[in-house]
Amino acid sequence: MPSFKIDTSTAVVFVATPPTPKLVSKQTGEVAIDRETGAQLMTVGLLISDEGEGNLYQVTVPSTGVEATLTPGTPVSVIGLRARDWENTFNGQTRHGISFRAVAITAGV
Repeated sequence: MPSFKIDTSTAVVFVATPPTPKLVSKQTGEVAIDRETGAQLMTVGLLISDEGEGNLYQVTVPSTGVEATLTPGTPVSVIGLRARDWENTFNGQTRHGISFRAVAITAGV
């Protein structure tokens, strides 16, 4: 499925929620793994403000691309941010949305 690059070069980006492991299943606690690198995946909440509009995004990042010092309010740079649309059907209910993925999130601008 295609993904699309997101340019954050003119945006102000802050950590909204600290990195947490991305779970495959909340019931088992199994952590998602990056298929390409084998690294655990993390989810970081980012507040991205650009052109007078701010939005909160949950971004998935390999653990190797997340600094341990990221705490809420930290200004960050996002490397390789991409968006991908998704859709699935479970128990007759169709859900859809957009997922966000980055190569790395680093403190500082």
